[in-house]
Amino acid sequence: MSSIFTKIVAGEIPSYKIAEDADFFAFLDINPNAKGHALVIPKKEVNKLFDLDEETYAGLMRFSRKVAIALEKAIPCKRVGVSVIGLEVPHVHIHLIPLNSMKDIDFKHKVNLKPKEFEELATVISSFLD
Repeated sequence: MSSIFTKIVAGEIPSYKIAEDADFFAFLDINPNAKGHALVIPKKEVNKLFDLDEETYAGLMRFSRKVAIALEKAIPCKRVGVSVIGLEVPHVHIHLIPLNSMKDIDFKHKVNLKPKEFEELATVISSFLD
């Protein structure tokens, strides 16, 4: 059975896309810890990060770096935090979270955004991609 992320990549479930190439996809988390919280995934459905083949793993890191740099330009923050937990969806995903304090990386604290805010945010972040 396809994961929710595989369905997002296939366009079966809508998302606030930030970036995409042949192998990877980045989109805004709809239950964000902080404004700009993004998820980066390989299009290939693999459950665990370290089960990725080396080429895909390295490509995911390069793609995540590109998205993180755009995030930091688009969202005022002290840095972009990285988290790989992966318990809630059995598909490798990297959380990129704009941080101003440690509570921003705590998955117990969430921010609420309206659909229009998500759309505008995805457009602004995308505009900073090289």
